[in-house]
Amino acid sequence: MAKTEAITIELAGREVRVSSPDKVFFSRQGETKLDLINYYRAVEEPLLRTMGGRPTLMQRFPDGASGKSFFQKRVPKGAPDWLETTVVTTPNGTESNAMVVADIAHVAWAVNLGCLGFHPWPYLAAIPKFADELRIDLDPSPGIDFDDIRAGAQRVRELCDELSIRTFVKTTGSRGLHIYARLEPKWDSYAVRAASVALARELERRHPDTMTAAWWKEERGARVFVDFNQNAPHKTVFGAWSVRARVGAQVSTPISWYEVASIDPNSLTMQTVPTRLAATGDPWLEMNHDPQSIQPLLEMSERDMASGMMDAPWPPVYPKQPNEPPRVPPSRARSDSD
Repeated sequence: MAKTEAITIELAGREVRVSSPDKVFFSRQGETKLDLINYYRAVEEPLLRTMGGRPTLMQRFPDGASGKSFFQKRVPKGAPDWLETTVVTTPNGTESNAMVVADIAHVAWAVNLGCLGFHPWPYLAAIPKFADELRIDLDPSPGIDFDDIRAGAQRVRELCDELSIRTFVKTTGSRGLHIYARLEPKWDSYAVRAASVALARELERRHPDTMTAAWWKEERGARVFVDFNQNAPHKTVFGAWSVRARVGAQVSTPISWYEVASIDPNSLTMQTVPTRLAATGDPWLEMNHDPQSIQPLLEMSERDMASGMMDAPWPPVYPKQPNEPPRVPPSRARSDSD
């Protein structure tokens, strides 16, 4: 098949060059690069409400969803002069000039590079000191199905409601659910992670047979893991309204709480989500209007520490943290002590 000529489209008052617009990105129904750009145009308003102004990690699939991928923090050479960037720092101190999603043209520019996954930071580039999102990732362990994830999400909501923390939920585009709270600009990522650890531990105390805060997989059993480390500094999470690199082009879709019990995540695709959005609106519409306080969770964290509990383990890429237990699985720690 002859290679299609590049085209130029105008978005947000900018010209975006799109090479090979008919290149197939998703094999099941044959959606192309241009189809993906048009999908993001269809969800532009809610997408920018959640991702706009945030530094964003790009997950690039040069050969489409079925091909190999790589993550790219640093904006490559040859980017247009209008592309907005900001400096982000990894846990080991490496700095990168990352793209800021300033408008839909930035999204289209990234898609042209084969970006199928947008992973925004939990802060606005204009206010990097404060993390303004609590992100609760419910991770399926072996033996856990999506019905267990649904039940876990409702338990998270019940606890947050009890603490007067308003939450919003979305599918991950894969096998889980993400629960978000928009936060007042008062706390850094260390504090937000501490709040997340406290929430995970309280859920395990209340539901020990079905929920777990155990970082080590060998300790989780057939329970829903509340992944508190998704709130660690510099950690990114797959963005709302973003299309997953799956052959069916599934979307990480904001949903209403009443839909959790019945939603089929695999039915939420770049083909179906724009129609759904036009018919029912954005379930996250009010999120930015109602920033929340994590003070109740921080008080819970302080009580845990005062009772003698240690911090939860951090991911291996992070420097050793104060009050952190040995960063080895319990079985290995027992073996080493024998």
